[in-house]
Parts: sequence; C-alpha cells; structure tokens
Amino acid sequence: MAIDIRALKDRYIDFCTDWSTLPNKAVLSAFLKAEVKKSNNEESTFVIFLDDLKSADFHPLYNVLVQIDISEIDSVDILQKSKCSLEGELVLLLLQAVNQKLQVVDLQDRTFGKDFLLALSLGGSTCQILNLKFSHFRKVNMIGKFMHMHTLNLDFSASLTTFGKDCFTCMPNLKCLSLCGTKISNLWTTSASLAKISNLVELRFQSCLCCDDTKACPRSFGAKSDESTSNNLIHETVREHMDLFSNVEDELLNVFSFGNYNNPIHETVSESDESTDSEVDFSNTHPGTSLLEDFNYGSSVWNGLLDLPNEVFPWGSEDAEESWSNSSISRHTTNTCRKKHLSHHPSPICYEKHYREYLIASFPNLQILDNQPITKVDKDRAAIIYMDNFEYLPYQRTNKQNVLSILQNREIKGHKSRCYYARSLGALKVGCAILPSLHPLSITDSWILSNNARKFRPRQFEYHPSNSNLMAIGTLDGEVVVVNHESEKIVRYIPSHGAMNSVLGLCWLKKYPTKLISGSDNGLLKLYDIQQIPSTNNGIYPSGASVSFDEFDQLTSVHVNSLDELFLASGYSEHVALYDISTGKRLQMFTNMHQEHINVVKFANHSPSMFATSSFDHDVKMWDLRQKPIHPCYTVSSGRGNVMVCFSPDDHYLLASAVDNEVKQLLAVDGRLHLDFGIPPTGSSQNYTRSYYMNGRDYILSGSCDEHVVRICSAQTGKRLRDISLEGKSSGSSMFVQSLRGDPFRDFNLSVLAAYLSPSSSPEIVKVNMLTSKDADKESLSEEHPPYAISLGGA
Repeated sequence: MAIDIRALKDRYIDFCTDWSTLPNKAVLSAFLKAEVKKSNNEESTFVIFLDDLKSADFHPLYNVLVQIDISEIDSVDILQKSKCSLEGELVLLLLQAVNQKLQVVDLQDRTFGKDFLLALSLGGSTCQILNLKFSHFRKVNMIGKFMHMHTLNLDFSASLTTFGKDCFTCMPNLKCLSLCGTKISNLWTTSASLAKISNLVELRFQSCLCCDDTKACPRSFGAKSDESTSNNLIHETVREHMDLFSNVEDELLNVFSFGNYNNPIHETVSESDESTDSEVDFSNTHPGTSLLEDFNYGSSVWNGLLDLPNEVFPWGSEDAEESWSNSSISRHTTNTCRKKHLSHHPSPICYEKHYREYLIASFPNLQILDNQPITKVDKDRAAIIYMDNFEYLPYQRTNKQNVLSILQNREIKGHKSRCYYARSLGALKVGCAILPSLHPLSITDSWILSNNARKFRPRQFEYHPSNSNLMAIGTLDGEVVVVNHESEKIVRYIPSHGAMNSVLGLCWLKKYPTKLISGSDNGLLKLYDIQQIPSTNNGIYPSGASVSFDEFDQLTSVHVNSLDELFLASGYSEHVALYDISTGKRLQMFTNMHQEHINVVKFANHSPSMFATSSFDHDVKMWDLRQKPIHPCYTVSSGRGNVMVCFSPDDHYLLASAVDNEVKQLLAVDGRLHLDFGIPPTGSSQNYTRSYYMNGRDYILSGSCDEHVVRICSAQTGKRLRDISLEGKSSGSSMFVQSLRGDPFRDFNLSVLAAYLSPSSSPEIVKVNMLTSKDADKESLSEEHPPYAISLGGA
C-alpha cells in the first residue's frame, strides 16, 4: 500500500529529529502543496528548490526521496533558481534518490563545477525533463542512461559547439531538444549527431520572439482547408507538448539586451578562454546570468528569457524566399509566418544559408522547428531547395550503396568506367563519415629539436607533384622543411638564411621533382635540389644544391611554368617578375599590371606561356608571354579584392577567390562566369578567402581566415557537399583557415594550414580525411589555444 503524503511528511520530521536538525520550511511547504493537489484530484508534484536547502537538510530529505516511489506523490521536480549552498556531490545523490517519479530537473551547473556536470553526463538520470541552461558544455557527451528523458534544454550554453560520438544514443525517448544561444554552427556535423535521436519531433536553435514558450507559434495556425490534415497532426503535437509542460508557471522575464551575445559571427575571444578540458569549459559565464537572480523562476522547462531581437530568416535566405515565392508550389502555401520572423538567441547555425530547409529535409519526422510548425508544403519546399543547393552524397549519388553491391556491379556490369565505381566507393565512404577525421601533422626529428628547442611554425605548404608522401613546408622563421606527411618524419631541413623572414611562396618543379623554388617575404628567392642536400643539420650544401635569384621585394607568391623553364614572382606591388630557372637570371619585370598589389600569380598547368594574376584592385587577368604581357588577354572583376586565383588541373577553368567568401569559377578560355558558389559573406573586410581544387576538378575547397570552416562544393554544379569545422579542445580555440590544399593523390583528402590568435601558439597543418570518420579516429587535435593573428600574403 502506498504511503500517503501526510505520513511521508511525518517521516521527514522524524528523520530531521534523527539527524538533530530542524525541518526545512520549504520542504514542509512542498509536502503541503502536494497534499492539497492530491485532495483536489490533481497531479501531486513534490517541488524542491535547491536554493532553499542547506547542508544540514540533506540527510533527512534524501531519506524521504528514497521512499517517494512507494508514496502517493505522483512526481518530483528538483529545481534551482540561482544559487545553491549544497555541494555538487550531494545534489547528484538527491537526483539519484528518486527513481521512476523524477520529472523535472532544472539546474544551473555553473554553481557546482565541471565535475558535477561530467558526473551527471556519465551517470545519467531518470528524469523526464532535464534543463541545463547556461551549462558549460563545450562538447555534449551525455553517455549515461537517460531512458525516460523526453526533453533536453541546453539553451544559452555559450561554449557548446558540438556533440560527442555517443551522445543521444542513451536517450531513446528524447522528443524535444532546445539549443538556443549556443555556438553550434555546422549543419552537417549537427545533423549527423541528431540523426541518432529516432523520436525527435521538436528542435530549437532559436525561438520565435512572439512566443512565450516552446509551443508552436500560435500565429502559424491560419491554414487553408487543404492543409487541415497536416495541421491536425501539428495540433496533436502541440497538445502533447502542453501536457509535457503542464507544470509551467507562466512567469516570463522582461526583455533584456545582453551586449553582443546575439552576434555569432564576430565574437571576441580572450586569453582567459584557454582550457585543456575537452568536454566542459568554465572559463566564461554568460553576461546575462547574474540578471536572473533577481527574478522569480518557475518550473518552466524552456523559460522565456528574451533579449533585443535579431532579425533572422527561419525559412532560409531572402533570395531563397524570393525564388520560392515565384514557384508553383508557393501558390498553395498557407498564411503561416512565411516572411521575416523575429527570433531571439539564434545559434550561429541559424545564419547558414537554407538552414531551415536543410534541417526539414534531413529530419522527415520533425514537426516543430524554432517554434514554427512544419507542414507538408514546408517539406515539399525543403526537398526542392535541398536538391538545388546540396549534395546528399558526392557525385550526386542519391543512395548509400553497399560496398559489396558496388564491387559486384563492377564485376557483373563492366560497361561502366573504373572511375564510376571509384566514385561510388568514395561517395559511400564520405556518406558514412560525415564527421571526417582530422589529424594535426606532428613533425618530429631528434636532431632538429635538439638544436632548435622549439616547434616549427608553418606558413606555407605544397604537396609534392609525383611522390604522394612528400610535402614541402615553409615556416614563419624562414625555414623550408620537406617531410613525409604519412610517417611524419623530416626528409630534409633547410634553415633560414640571414634575417628572420616568412616563407610565403613554395613551388615544386614537375620535370625535375627533386627541386623546388622558395620565396620569402623579405624578397629572398632560392631554388633547392633536395637530393643534393644532406640529411644532417649543418647548413652546408654542395655548390649545386641551391641557386639564388635576384630578390623580389615584399614577395607573396611564386609559381613555375609547366616546362620547368620559367617562374613568376609577385608581391606587395603592381609588378610581376619573370625568372629563367636554368640561368638564375631575372628576365623581365612586368610593371603596372594592376592598380593595386598582386597577391598571387599562377601559370597554367599545361600551357607554358599562359598565366593569371589576382589583385586587390578587384581584377583577375589572363596573360600570354608570347604576346609580351602589356595588355591582358581578358580582365574579370570581382566585388572585392582578389586574394588568389588558380587553374583547374586540366586548365579548363579558373577559380578566383575574393575577400569574404566571393568564390567564382570562370571559363579559362575567355573569363566567362561558369559558377558562383554563393558562399555567404561574414561582412568582414579582413576575411581573406582561399580556394583550391580537390579530386581533380570535381570539387573545390574554400576557407577564410576569419572562419574555422572549410567548405566543400561541387565544381560542376556549385552544390555544397560538406562544411568541415576545425574545432579544438577548449572554448574559443577554433582553428582559422590560413591556407589549404587538396591532396593530389588521394580523393577526399586535404590539408589545412590552421592559425591561432595567441602569439604564443604555433600554427599547424591539419590533415583531413573525409573517407574516415572522426569517431573512429583515435588521434585528437593537439592542444589548442585561441586563434592566431592572420597575415595577408601567399596562397
């Protein structure tokens, strides 16, 4: 027979006597309220606020909570308004004392420290609703048992960027997830993690400003009759959510402004953000947190904490809205909130182009997104936009095939090319590894480190043209290091010559693959024959091991033509110098080729006389040495200064990259626009963008120095395949893209020169393998620090 509530209260008083402490008034009041509700045939909820408890209250209350499951009390809520004097270990014990009847747990983990948060993540909880707003998760890795939890709220977790590989696997009943005001930004990695939640019906990365809580926006229910079936489903979902939040006290906080918290694009990272903890970060506290302590705090699961609104397009970008309005399907749309929505606390992911459509297409069972219901019309629209803008799998494969099936088809249906089946296998592997493997290149050699007592600081790198294992690296200290990037061993080391300088230009010769050209920002130009350089660090080479050329002041780029006869140099001027490799002489200085400095010059891969220049005067120009480059073959203008240009491997296209993600593919023959990749700008005039080809000319990869993302797009259709986030182990330690290259020998492999803000931190080269999952990669990113200052120059 169940213990009635009054008897349970008497037991609590007896326990207090046993522990020589006075009964807590708040606990007695909780018993009284539960008893009143029971007498009125209402659900009796025992609500405890941790703020009202002291250490002396722990043991009596714990002894009572252990018996809750055999009492007449229907449910238990354990809440926190602001502060709590109990130790985190005691709070965990209170949570564990209640078994089946634990309903709402509402905590602010900043009170208890990271050990509490990690213990809760690993140990799990029997609660149905877990509210950890303002938590210090950097990576959510809740792998304990949360079998009964249907709602998880991590709003305002300002350090949160990603999810652990096993997160959500122990939450089979999770239906509602809220992540407003976090730093989550990557559509692909986020979708891969959320795909493990089989019953997810409501998701929030931002909330509708006109709504008080998590229910679908009331203004969205103005549907026409042909939408009745879909809306009935939505109404059922809303009624379910109203039941879930039946204990919500309708106490909303007033409208606040939390400084720059709502700007996810330009955030300042301080030195205090450094941390070696890979899961939890306690270096920062949300700037608005202290304001909460002065307000009543009910048991609302998703409290209406508002600030001045950002104007966001939950339906996607403005141009997407316009294109949709012109389509035939739009004639059947309802009068839901279709145009601009005012939202508050958007996470950075909300600013991604076609964010809403991507998520709707990726999660067909989702019914509410950001307080907006999802109708059949929305799903149809999302499917079209997804198909027009994204590749589900590489090479426009629509289904994930089985490896055995691909191999069998190759044997049975041999009429298709080997390339077709290689692409199919690549598509399969990329599709299974949405979270790609990232591995920082660790260059070690005992004799190098013993003499220098420091790590290399890479500033430029180039894959070898014929040896798939070799890479040349130029450093910020003027060194050139040839490494086996597979074994991570140094093959040759060339120390800096003279004054300190940075190597910005590197180019291997193709016909003579033991030779490479090195150019430094102080104008130093050298040709090295690594075969003649001894594998000892004495700085003494045979006479034929290196050749010096006339200096080119403020150099930023060098490039060799296809016959290994000539090379070009450009830099912080409007001029380009032409050199003869065999004689070591500068043949000519082409003056005033642009109105501003020429950051990059590139020869064609197959035509030895054709080259292109990219300048910060907004122009890309094609030149022909046979015509004495006084006038360009053609000029193509960009909206902003051009950071770089390169030819596709077959010279069919030019890839031009201008400041702030303006990336375009041009026809090399006449400069006509072939593709504008439509990468959204950040608004920063210092966001220098660099782009290269990958998998031959099949894909392009693009990255910018104000962002920690590498974008992979189809060079044939412009569709986005993946965004790869370069994340670190601590809050604020994202790696920012300074340079990048596709691996010429391995499909879907690339390397990124990642830089950091702290001068004490060294840039590093990160190898990315899109065919291998990050989950299976035992290597983690090296110790991270805040981002390094980016210098202009080079590619």
